[in-house]
Amino acid sequence: MVVLAELKNLTKQFGDRTALDNITLQIMEGEILGLLGPNGSGKTTLLKILAFLEKTDGGNVSFQGENVTSGQMERMRLQSAMVFQRTLLFSTTVYNNVAYGLRVRKIPRDTIESRVRQALELVRLEGFEKRSAKKLSGGEQQRVALARALVLKTKLLLLDEPTANLDPKNTQIIEEVIARVNSERGTTIVIATHNMFQAKSLPSRIALMNNGRISEIGSPTEIFGTLSKDLASFAAVDNTFRGNAQLTSSGTTLLNVGNGVQIEVTGQHEGEVSVFVNPQDIILSRSAVQSSARNVFRGRIVEIVDLGSLVRLRVDVGRLFTVQITKRSFAEMRLNLNAEVFVVFKASSVEVV
Repeated sequence: MVVLAELKNLTKQFGDRTALDNITLQIMEGEILGLLGPNGSGKTTLLKILAFLEKTDGGNVSFQGENVTSGQMERMRLQSAMVFQRTLLFSTTVYNNVAYGLRVRKIPRDTIESRVRQALELVRLEGFEKRSAKKLSGGEQQRVALARALVLKTKLLLLDEPTANLDPKNTQIIEEVIARVNSERGTTIVIATHNMFQAKSLPSRIALMNNGRISEIGSPTEIFGTLSKDLASFAAVDNTFRGNAQLTSSGTTLLNVGNGVQIEVTGQHEGEVSVFVNPQDIILSRSAVQSSARNVFRGRIVEIVDLGSLVRLRVDVGRLFTVQITKRSFAEMRLNLNAEVFVVFKASSVEVV
């Protein structure tokens, strides 16, 4: 893959606070890169530097192989577009808001009209051209802001928590637009988020950020397949439990996680311990199965979410477990809400974090 942008040993200070601490990162052409981390981890600052809106205090930034100096920032700013978490729209029509960047670039009028129309259709706001942007709902305003960025057709699109505090309908539309623009136009996208489900589904890679540093980088499967301490420190990740660990006579560990639920873990651990069980490592059955697995719990289904070819279930066994199965298995087992099921997984599938 071709490197579109590269950051080397990047640092940024705001007074006594270190916003970015020795960041090194390559952004590949055509990818969706997710910046995942808690508030204050440096995600927004990193996006502003990629948008050439913020200068660095140290390190190098290159774009398409060209090292970007402070004197080149204004010119390079035309290569990217950024959508902020807080929607900033002008007190004018939707059309004028979306057309603004094209007019600044002195694009011909007929081209502006065509591109504004296409952008509004993309975000499902066709027919909104003459409406006052400030009088739209919060979700509609964010879609106008997204259209204003998309109409520029830049190589790099930067999104700062684009669906924060939005309702499910607007969130779904925006996520669909992001995926479509990436696949059909090949637009490189960097999205900052602390939405775990969004981070699992949209990006092709995730950079996990904390305290101004990138602690991990990899595919969503790699990042969520094993639960690191950095991810566990801020993320509400499914099947993460904490409890008191005690050694067993067989050399394993028994972890009491409350409500009568005890999870057996390989290895020897004592005291307060956190563990993670990957939903894909859990076997679900309608009846008790003969298995060497040490962890077998009976419970009932309390939530069902259709994920296309997969179904995500929440099972209450005293504590809530998330289980992921194929839609075919779901149909064959004739599962429904409140159905009694067994949750089964090996002690070796439990990861201590």
